[in-house]
Amino acid sequence: MKKPKWVVEKEQAKKAAGAETVWLFGLHAVRDALQNPARAKLRLIVTLNAQTKLADAIAASGIEPEIADPRRFGAPLDPGSVHQGAALEVKPLNWGRLEEVCIGAKVPRVLLLDRVTDPHNVGAILRSAEVFGASAVIGTRHHSAPETGALAKTASGALERQPYLRVRNLADAIRELQGFGYLVLGLDGEADQTIEQAVAGATDRPIALVLGAEGPGLREKTKDTCDALVKIDAAGNFGSLNVSNAAAVALYATLGR
Repeated sequence: MKKPKWVVEKEQAKKAAGAETVWLFGLHAVRDALQNPARAKLRLIVTLNAQTKLADAIAASGIEPEIADPRRFGAPLDPGSVHQGAALEVKPLNWGRLEEVCIGAKVPRVLLLDRVTDPHNVGAILRSAEVFGASAVIGTRHHSAPETGALAKTASGALERQPYLRVRNLADAIRELQGFGYLVLGLDGEADQTIEQAVAGATDRPIALVLGAEGPGLREKTKDTCDALVKIDAAGNFGSLNVSNAAAVALYATLGR
């Protein structure tokens, strides 16, 4: 019996995902990936100078490095990549299901990204999420930044420690978090209330913040699924923050410090 088209496509997508690899670059990103036991490491290319700087991490990882001439660095990176003499081919990380990372923390915080596609923004958001103790950063499988070398370099190691999940449907993920007891707040510059007003008396409960892409912001369906829309209290009409800066400010505001 011939398999339905959707079954074939699903199997092909799963096979393609299994074969996918990522080239990480830069001393910080490569060092943290080498030190991450959950990261499948395939190939390491370094200059002699970078090998010296990464000696402890290389020794701990057990991977045999390939030594490259800095003038002819052989890793398949974009020409503009600032690799600092180090590149590591890896498998993407698998953080598991939503409930595996969003349940269990004493005062959980989660960031959801609605069509945030710039890897530099997502990398910066991962750094902020790690600093402020977020349980996870959640994007979508389509229309969100995948795990790339540029994202990892901007995250400066946070990608190895901060759960970054990509789900099929953001609205479904929001409803799932609401089922776990989360208060889900969407950031919108036109909202009537500030984050501080929305979380007053609720900083001891799980809170998820939803941020949209710069320009279009949150989609209407996303807005409708959130429990409330909130804004960052600004000192004047000076436009809006970059999405990564907004994520850091908003996350801090939910901690009630």
